[in-house]
Amino acid sequence: MDFSKNFEKTVQTFIKEFLSSHSHLSDEKVVHEIDDTKIAQLQKMGIPQKGRPLDLVVREMTEDIYAYGHNSAHPRYMGFIPGPASPLSWFGDIMTNAYNRHAGSWANYPGEYCVEQELIQWLCQQAGFPNTAGGTFVSGGSMANLTAVTVARDKMLPEELWPQGVAYVSEQTHSSVAKGLRIIGISNHRIRKIPTDGQFRMDIDQLRKAIKEDRAKGLAPFLVIASAGTTNTGSIDPFAEIHAICKQHNLWMHVDGAFGASMLLSHEYKKELQGIELADSLSWDAHKWLFQTYGCGIILMKDRTNMVNSFHVHPEYLKDLEDENNFVNPWDTSIELTRPARGVKLWFTLQVMGSDAISDAITHGIQCAKWAEAEIQKNSLIEIVSPAQMAVINFRYNPSHLSEAQKNELNKKISQKIIDSGFAGVFTTELEGKKVLRMCTIHPDTTREDILNTIQLLNRYYEELIRNEEYNPKSPNNHCLDTKPEFHAAKAM
Repeated sequence: MDFSKNFEKTVQTFIKEFLSSHSHLSDEKVVHEIDDTKIAQLQKMGIPQKGRPLDLVVREMTEDIYAYGHNSAHPRYMGFIPGPASPLSWFGDIMTNAYNRHAGSWANYPGEYCVEQELIQWLCQQAGFPNTAGGTFVSGGSMANLTAVTVARDKMLPEELWPQGVAYVSEQTHSSVAKGLRIIGISNHRIRKIPTDGQFRMDIDQLRKAIKEDRAKGLAPFLVIASAGTTNTGSIDPFAEIHAICKQHNLWMHVDGAFGASMLLSHEYKKELQGIELADSLSWDAHKWLFQTYGCGIILMKDRTNMVNSFHVHPEYLKDLEDENNFVNPWDTSIELTRPARGVKLWFTLQVMGSDAISDAITHGIQCAKWAEAEIQKNSLIEIVSPAQMAVINFRYNPSHLSEAQKNELNKKISQKIIDSGFAGVFTTELEGKKVLRMCTIHPDTTREDILNTIQLLNRYYEELIRNEEYNPKSPNNHCLDTKPEFHAAKAM
């Protein structure tokens, strides 16, 4: 395939420009909106019958395709769970894709297999799992949770009881868990949403009650999903108490740690996850708080043979690649047959950075949320709905003269204004029926100044909105200030 005589030069130019833009990321807007004209242009491009020059197509991709949307790698993007990928992971991804090894079996990628399995065992050790533990790399938390609930069903329920199987989640459990349960045949009416306590953790008494009621109905409880860092609040469920209940009732205990399990690598805060070693399985996303490019999820099992029991097959066309060295092929431990060597870029990142640097970066994210909380507490009009924990904080502007509906609308508008400004990404979520502003501060390059300026800008938008007649009927002629300052004006605060 003759792409271009200048292929090498084009690639070198792209890499140079990409790294330059990455180093100046904080000077860019957090969100670049795409307009209708550009959308129409992209939709009409079509597929050419004859190829076009490589450098032209690369330029179109960088300027017309990748340039738009939410930049979750930005230091001031604090919405959802950001994806602050390290350049090292990006480089590891380039190498993995360049060699393009089929990473389903030992025979296809023996070297990569060795380092992936070494890394899996090291991660198991960080979680406190025994020598029987193992795991594999998957595309993300959704696939990790699907893998875990499949193994739990196969281990804990005979097939004839699958229609009676019941699983227990909390009100704050990530939606991917329920999706995975439905895929394996556990319908919504057999997924119990357990209420949470004042700290947004699974209510243990309610869990006990629900299990007892389901047993009395002749159903078959088999699985409890705890969370190590919920998406909304960063809350950590009480692992020891949940494990005791699981042991009493012979249930599988899975921990969804897609976001928060990375705190296991923080020297200072690892203790916050005490009890996670009691889990039967653990999901963990390296493309969240371990700073990897997307597509790097992990599923760990206390007993790796349970994975093989669920996923090992013997098709005739794979006989030549059966285990000859007592190695377990990755295609026998997960849903995927064909898979890339997802874990190699994480291994590469850790080799270059060292685990201490990763620990410092995770600890910094937690400190950023504490800086935010300290600044928020200076404003008596702000209610902290969920305090800083695991780099997440939730709060809302709470003027006493407004109704709850007005407060919800006010906070929604404040979020939209700061997003529109391009300065920071602060989105909303709902807790206890309240629309709240949520900041997730896991980016290692986020500075204290970034945090303080973001809070101050939120305060400014509150002041502008509250003077509007919609929220201040006593002053109908009061006009707002300019509510869409230029990005660089906001940055200069």
